Amino acid sequence: MPVRSFRDLDVWILGKRIVVEIYNSTKGFPRDETYGLSAQMRRAAVSIPSNSAEGFNRQHNKEYRQFLHVALGSCGELETQVEVSKDLGYLGEEERARIVEQIDHEGRMLRRLISKIS
Repeated sequence: MPVRSFRDLDVWILGKRIVVEIYNSTKGFPRDETYGLSAQMRRAAVSIPSNSAEGFNRQHNKEYRQFLHVALGSCGELETQVEVSKDLGYLGEEERARIVEQIDHEGRMLRRLISKIS
């Protein structure tokens, strides 16, 4: 199936799922984290599919790779924040493991896509 839009990309689809997961997970964080860790996690999560989409729409491989690298960096940032959230007791082990697996899968897909367009 030809890719006509960023909406056809598996990295964008999974990235969007991660955003929803993070928003749902951070709803239960303490109120004093509203502008702290919770907001940082949400920004990092949104950055993943947003950069995939923006890079795709640039239509130049060099720029596209750059945006995919930013999305990959956001995966690392988000994974770190998820680990800190678990350490602080905001996330349980099962939830942490589920989210980290999604982020890891997203990172692998991003790396493959970067290699493909290089």
